[in-house]
Amino acid sequence: MKQAQQMSLQIAIDGPAGAGKSTVAKLVAKQLNLFYVDTGAMYRAIAYKALKNGILLEDELSVSQIAKTTEIILDHSEERVVWCDGENVTLAIRKPEISRAVSIVAAYVGVRERLVELQRREATRGGVVMDGRDIGTHVLPEANLKIFLTATPTERARRRWMELVKAGKNIPLEEVAHDMKQRDRQDIERKVSPLEPAQDAVILDTTGYSVEGMVAKIVALTQEDEK
Repeated sequence: MKQAQQMSLQIAIDGPAGAGKSTVAKLVAKQLNLFYVDTGAMYRAIAYKALKNGILLEDELSVSQIAKTTEIILDHSEERVVWCDGENVTLAIRKPEISRAVSIVAAYVGVRERLVELQRREATRGGVVMDGRDIGTHVLPEANLKIFLTATPTERARRRWMELVKAGKNIPLEEVAHDMKQRDRQDIERKVSPLEPAQDAVILDTTGYSVEGMVAKIVALTQEDEK
């Protein structure tokens, strides 16, 4: 890939929770020497800040107000540190209570407007692989390649449960599956930028596929796009 093309390349990877977006996006970015932008971490940071400040998640006005003044910076190094108003929140935003809260704040217009602004700012730093739920449809509608990753609900719940177990969190698989089902419903039914594939997205089912195989497939698609 020519350097000029690489510096402007934008890859949007969307899909529901547990589809493998973040894992695949990080590896695609690394292989193509692009920046990885985890937009989900940005929404988690807003949920974390709201809870930390004692704001009721159902109070849309208050949550939107704090979002407007929140600065979120993603470290594009190997550490991938997430900074929220100068605080390292990388680990804190992965707690189960944040996972349950994030869909609520992500549905608010004020929150989405602010974070889309920050996400597009990240995309100006060079070629990017950006994952989320509305990247191809709203954040980067002109992306060079749009991918929609999915998997069976059972497989997605199992993957998320394994992540939590590895992180030392003892949470029943049934609880993880229930939370994920609720998250899916909220993402699909929200009025602002609902979860759905872009019309020109390539839909890939990751069930039964290795991470390496999926990464290779997406990298191959970027090469086809150049022809």
